[in-house]
Amino acid sequence: MKLLLKLEELASLFLAIYLFNLLSYDWWWYAIFFLAPDISFVAYAINPKIGAFFYNLLHHKAVAIVVYFLGIYFLNEPLQFAGLVLFGHSSFDRVLGYGLKYSDSFNHTHLGLIKKE
Repeated sequence: MKLLLKLEELASLFLAIYLFNLLSYDWWWYAIFFLAPDISFVAYAINPKIGAFFYNLLHHKAVAIVVYFLGIYFLNEPLQFAGLVLFGHSSFDRVLGYGLKYSDSFNHTHLGLIKKE
């Protein structure tokens, strides 16, 4: 089952890349901004509860989809771009086993505990 879920997330990542290619941006813009949602890690310096809130805000697929569709509705490519970066990055994180965070610890996610190796 884990493999099936990872394949589903990989397909979501490829969907985001495909939809990005329909925009007028050069491919390297996606590559540059792909890790931008991880800026939310900075909030963990305050405390885990605030860190989890900001991490989840920038890694929640529903937020990404809303941002993308707002971009479509308002004919705003930067919003579409932002939504696709958020969506693709979230999918990539889930392929790696990083899920939405609980407020007690960065390692406690909706996919289970992140194991330290």
